[in-house]
Amino acid sequence: MEKDKAIVYGIGNTLIDIITSVEYEDLEKLNLTKGIMQLIDADFREILIDFIKDKSKVYSCGGSCPNTIIALSMLGIDTILAGKVGNDEFGKNYHNNLKKFNTKDELIDCNQATGSSIIFDTPDSERTMNTYLCANRLFNENDVNEESVKKASYFYFTGYMWDTENQKNAIKKALRLCKESNTKVVFDIADPFAVARYKEIFLDLAKKEIDIIFANREEAKIMFGNEDPIENCKILGQICETAIVKNGIKGSIISHKGEIFIVPVHGSVNPVDTTGAGDVYAAGFLYGLCNNYSISECGRIASILAGEIISQIGAQFNEANLEKAKQMIASYAI
Repeated sequence: MEKDKAIVYGIGNTLIDIITSVEYEDLEKLNLTKGIMQLIDADFREILIDFIKDKSKVYSCGGSCPNTIIALSMLGIDTILAGKVGNDEFGKNYHNNLKKFNTKDELIDCNQATGSSIIFDTPDSERTMNTYLCANRLFNENDVNEESVKKASYFYFTGYMWDTENQKNAIKKALRLCKESNTKVVFDIADPFAVARYKEIFLDLAKKEIDIIFANREEAKIMFGNEDPIENCKILGQICETAIVKNGIKGSIISHKGEIFIVPVHGSVNPVDTTGAGDVYAAGFLYGLCNNYSISECGRIASILAGEIISQIGAQFNEANLEKAKQMIASYAI
């Protein structure tokens, strides 16, 4: 199926991020493991809300896939976001922000609360995410807009979608539609604990369904039991046409059709907040693909954007940093 223009369609957990700074001992008091995402229930959410009630907080639209889709929208790419929100103030806020970001809104309202993620930033800029899915769990295969999938150039989703049966079935339907319409499938593993839960499933998906796969160093290590991120990227590249392993302050590695590219890190070595860095990296890579850049250039754009987003609080660019990132992309000899 010929595509008139590049469109990125995503299905994801639409969460309101509640970001606050804490000390290491705070995580110990709450029995939280630093640097991971965990799913929490309503009771524990209330405990965390009470814990941070007197702390300074930043609220923003979040969720791994939405962060990527919104960043692409802000960069001028045509995007569509599907998911489920509550008929509440957080849900209204999400709709309003998608309109502001020029993202096509295919969010569906329901009578459950909008999902949220309470994110604790520690002094090392690591983020510990406590996610209450709520309304997101109700997104199902009947909520997938078939025409939107078919007209998209890229379908983007993350490993978090495998945590509920409804969402998993929605992704499976979208994958079937992608095969029918020649829509490329882009998958971000997104979380080390997701790999631990679904390693064999993710490997099977990669072999049968995925065109482009993102992992970070830790996720790739868990997947293959190997400490070497370059070697892990080579292995992933034998499974998918394009594989990317993000290697922290050492940059990233890309395998594309058997060729290996090493991408240096860009931006601050002293990040303010790493929330959304991987999501924005994926946005940069997809931005490059949508604009017909080479694979190595896509990696550099991804690195530029990830380097900029960590210099601010939150996973959506503020106006100044967005303009700076655009200028860097335009001025780099890429």
